[in-house]
Amino acid sequence: MRALPIGVFDSGLGGLTVARELMRALPDESLVYLGDSARCPYGPRGPSDVREFVLEIGSWLASRPVKLIVIACNTATAAGLALAQRVFDVPVIGVVEPGARAAVQATVNRQVGVIATVGTVESGAYSRAVRALDAGVTVFSAAAPRFVDVVEAGLRMDDSPVEAWMSATADVFIRPSFYEIARDYLDPLKRAGIDTLVLGCTHFPLLSPAIQQVVGPQVHLISSAEETAREAAETLAARGQLADSTSAPVHEFHTTGDPTEFEMLGSRILGVPTGRVGVVALEELSGRVDDSMRAAATAFAAEEEACD
Repeated sequence: MRALPIGVFDSGLGGLTVARELMRALPDESLVYLGDSARCPYGPRGPSDVREFVLEIGSWLASRPVKLIVIACNTATAAGLALAQRVFDVPVIGVVEPGARAAVQATVNRQVGVIATVGTVESGAYSRAVRALDAGVTVFSAAAPRFVDVVEAGLRMDDSPVEAWMSATADVFIRPSFYEIARDYLDPLKRAGIDTLVLGCTHFPLLSPAIQQVVGPQVHLISSAEETAREAAETLAARGQLADSTSAPVHEFHTTGDPTEFEMLGSRILGVPTGRVGVVALEELSGRVDDSMRAAATAFAAEEEACD
């Protein structure tokens, strides 16, 4: 079990920010990553569709096998983490709770902002996670879907390493067209008096210098990637499943989309080459959800509706 890899998945490239932190925090661990680029983005999709994707990809990862599954996507975490934890035999962690925990620890005035996809904001996942930790913290959420477009366009236009690209984003972002986008998303949160801002989409850390410049130095930015990597390490340590250093880790990267593009852009995000990127057909994924999984999803949805 200790030698098995960690499974990681996202709707596309953004989850590689989480994979990067996992590689830094757990240098002896192997990873298997699947980016569902063919169906990206998940944000505008309904919860039932996203849960189906979580079951499909989680089942694919579990069959590898893996010792831990990390849902490196805020939308998929919000819609399907609890369901995945019921269905799969290995631990499953997401990116919402670690980010919420870090925000609660960081805020001084107990006013926290969240920017995320439409799906994540509408789910209320961050608000619930924060309230579960500290009911006195107020959460102000804003959907910022165009930030994803900004990141992906920037990665395609610039072939420099991601750290250099990130350091330049502040200059890029304050151009009038980009500033207008930022103002629409961030000014209401600034007026609400937040002192902490959660980057609730895995693409957004790549814009952190620009976002910091817009919200000001007094606002503390929280990226859940580092916190998720820390939780993964703690989970494996508690289970006695940390890999040893006797053999070099092996990282596999797969996509449901274009492997050439994924390799090019993914290598920029990771800071190291992905190597050859495998292709997973959507038909292969859809055939993995059996009747028992669908029954669990139906029961889960009914419980969610009753709670609402």
